[in-house]
Amino acid sequence: MENLIRGIVDFRSRLLPQYVDRFKELSNRQTPDTLFISCSDSRVVPDLLVSTDPGDLFTMRNVGNLVPPATVLGESIGDVSEASAIEYAILVLNISNIVVCGHSECGAMKAALSATATPNAPNLDKWLHHATSAVFRLDQEGPLDKRLERHNQLSQLNVLVQLEHLHTYPIVAERIRAGTLRIYGWWFEIATGGMFFYERGRRKFEAITEKSAARLIAQLTPKTKPPSKKS
Repeated sequence: MENLIRGIVDFRSRLLPQYVDRFKELSNRQTPDTLFISCSDSRVVPDLLVSTDPGDLFTMRNVGNLVPPATVLGESIGDVSEASAIEYAILVLNISNIVVCGHSECGAMKAALSATATPNAPNLDKWLHHATSAVFRLDQEGPLDKRLERHNQLSQLNVLVQLEHLHTYPIVAERIRAGTLRIYGWWFEIATGGMFFYERGRRKFEAITEKSAARLIAQLTPKTKPPSKKS
């Protein structure tokens, strides 16, 4: 707590002057274009990892970066907190991207792999139920990267499962079909600081480098059709 308090003083004296105008601009509105879903793990800091400023990301963090699936009516089968964040991001903020970002050495994934309940943590055990389908997928289909330890293999597959859960929300599926929303799976490796994106065609997570970033950015820009020739 001492570090937090001293950090506030440091922010006000050293960093706040750089953001005064930005905060004034954001005081009555926010216009992020991305909902960033990540784990609550203290080692995963979304704004740091993607070099964003206040107002750039709408973030949702929970244990294991999980997204409980929805019923056909769009109602979450789990905690409504995640579902409400998705609805707010899409319907109010009109975001155009959703990123689900998992990470290495995730405690939630280690817990999901263990068959024993966490002592005195009934809510945590119930919450981690939303990762059981990822455990099943790992057992049945195998890992995306055999070089990784099993909990990290699960962490990667868990990202894909949560992307599938996002598709169960009607407002998500509708906007994806309309081409106004894109969803992405990322994975952060703590030891190296590397960020990886899921390449569906190759069924693997690939490092986001300067070269691959250029390719990803190019895919974001819709190709314009050449003007038709007049007869």
